[in-house]
Amino acid sequence: MISGGGTGGHIFPALAIAQAVREREAGTRFLFVGAEGKMEMEKVPAAGFAIEGLPIRGFQRGSFLKNVGLPWRLVRSMIKARQLVKSFKPHVAVGVGGYASGPLLAAAQRMGVPTLIQEQNSFPGKTNIHLAKRADRICVAYAGMEKYFPKDKILLTGNPVRTETVKLTGKHPRGMEHFGLREGAHVLFITGGSLGARGINRGVEASLAHWQAAGLQVIWQTGTPYFKQAKEAVEKLGYADCKVMEFVDRMDLAYAVADLVVARAGAISVSELCLVQKPAILVPLPTAAEDHQTHNARALTDRGAAILLKDDEAVAKLGSTVTELISDTNALERLRLAIAGMGTHNAAEAIAAEVIRLARA
Repeated sequence: MISGGGTGGHIFPALAIAQAVREREAGTRFLFVGAEGKMEMEKVPAAGFAIEGLPIRGFQRGSFLKNVGLPWRLVRSMIKARQLVKSFKPHVAVGVGGYASGPLLAAAQRMGVPTLIQEQNSFPGKTNIHLAKRADRICVAYAGMEKYFPKDKILLTGNPVRTETVKLTGKHPRGMEHFGLREGAHVLFITGGSLGARGINRGVEASLAHWQAAGLQVIWQTGTPYFKQAKEAVEKLGYADCKVMEFVDRMDLAYAVADLVVARAGAISVSELCLVQKPAILVPLPTAAEDHQTHNARALTDRGAAILLKDDEAVAKLGSTVTELISDTNALERLRLAIAGMGTHNAAEAIAAEVIRLARA
């Protein structure tokens, strides 16, 4: 059983682990457990795996009424999680983070099922810290995690990423054609993750005229909520070199053509940037649990491997920060060399090996 989800940053690693297990053990049966109404309920079946949903939901900031039913949802989720474990009878349960991960792993642990936690961030959430006490293995993406987890249970694997996303060799010409770009001008790729990023999008909109005057080519992935507003802003300026996209389904081609990337500091985004070795400006989501995105960003910026820009500074500073950096060849090369040493390859395969070991034990 594999539990978790809520965003692509949880779903895609979960799928990568499952696919790596299946490559080693073709007869393995899988059951994913997600949160009702979240994107995993569509993405997982589309990838060919079965999924069940729990009624769990996260805390809604600024709305008392929306949170009234949370305790009851948690109780119902725990009951259903126990029923799913009892009926599916897994040899091992894996948690990748997200709302559903907690109830499912807690139920599995109480029923004597071996459990593995895949901690993606450099600063873990309280749920994983609690679950780690009874977990059999904790696969982490950053060194120094013994501050939070039992040292003898930790295995440094890196984060699983979609293999095709980080294979860039020979893809630059195809990427230029795919996005309708021209040679000879710098390319900036902006991505806010699968759901978009309001702070980044507002910073980009404020910077468009500046970048247009500087001759930058831009691939702007906005997410669904901001797409219409972004498209109207670009059309108003007549900025033909700014390609506005609701969602980029060929991240490999976007990375292949980018001279500089602006992104959130989610765990999987950071892992991908390390593997594709792209200079980046990271704008952490300030409302992320335990401010884990800032911790992720600092794991790179403290080593000179990326630039950190606060979300509330994006409108005022993103434009000039991009133009100054993208035109400085030496600065870009320093970032590229620094980030190149931080990527971990074959993470999904390493985690799959641990899953299979626990299942056999």
